[in-house]
Amino acid sequence: MPTELLFRDDAYLDQAEAVVVAHTEEGGLILDRSVFYPTGGGQPGDSGWITWPGGSARLEIAAAVKGNDGEVVLIPASPAALPPVGATVTQKLDWSRRYRHMRVHTALHLLSVVIPLPVTGGQIGPEKGRLDFNMPEPPEDPAEIETRLKALIDLDLPVTEDWITDDELLANPGLVKTMSVQPPMGQGRVRLVRIGEGADQVDLQPCGGTHVARTGEIGRVSLGKIEKKGRQNRRVSVLLDD
Repeated sequence: MPTELLFRDDAYLDQAEAVVVAHTEEGGLILDRSVFYPTGGGQPGDSGWITWPGGSARLEIAAAVKGNDGEVVLIPASPAALPPVGATVTQKLDWSRRYRHMRVHTALHLLSVVIPLPVTGGQIGPEKGRLDFNMPEPPEDPAEIETRLKALIDLDLPVTEDWITDDELLANPGLVKTMSVQPPMGQGRVRLVRIGEGADQVDLQPCGGTHVARTGEIGRVSLGKIEKKGRQNRRVSVLLDD
């Protein structure tokens, strides 16, 4: 049974109760609902911990990954006794790490606005993130890229979501910026992340990750190195400065 994705409805929810529905052969834990985001789309899986009545101590969670049938599998930091199937547990995120992922992820969306080229890869971390672009020639003015990125952040634009059907996305291929990672399809609908609204909209693209509610929450950033990666690709990094 697919896990209910609590982070999808509220990316700021850092704690919730859930019921254990299964253990995996590898020692993972599956709950009926999850605040933990599983690794995907360049965003790392969340870490945190689980507690339950009768447990001797809290169970440290090192990461969350996707299961085969829509489950979120929680991976303990070390082998330990798991809460039994049917037990009610409290799950708690390492909120500081998740929130930094949200800030970096949203900043990368804005970077794709400032550099309107096809994206060939990406990665998110708590300190920095990067996008790889189909960019045969280096940018003429990297400082201008940083200036424009900071200006979009300072606009404090709202970050919201919409949903469209798989068929609507197929009919609008221009919404997809990534060449290497396809949007999550096959469930009948696809989530779109929108930055800005009305005449002030600056970005709209499919994405299953977590983001801040307004661009101003990203805070201070700086542009990292622009590295050549292959014949046509260049990697552009964004660093959180606080």
